[in-house]
Amino acid sequence: MSIRINLDVVIAKRKMRLKQLAQEVGITEANLSVLKNGKAKAVRLSTLDKLCEVLECQPGDILEFEVNVD
Repeated sequence: MSIRINLDVVIAKRKMRLKQLAQEVGITEANLSVLKNGKAKAVRLSTLDKLCEVLECQPGDILEFEVNVD
């Protein structure tokens, strides 16, 4: 996949636990873990919005497009 999820990096920079973030965003730890590990097939914009609000970041801090150079 060409989209990289950098949620773990942003969480670490904020020194926040996954459990605390899940509670503040309003999603389960399991679903947040799926997203953090890059296994999610989709992300709701409302979830991305809440993640950015809680983590005080931009969507581009969490999602990164990788250009494949062959």
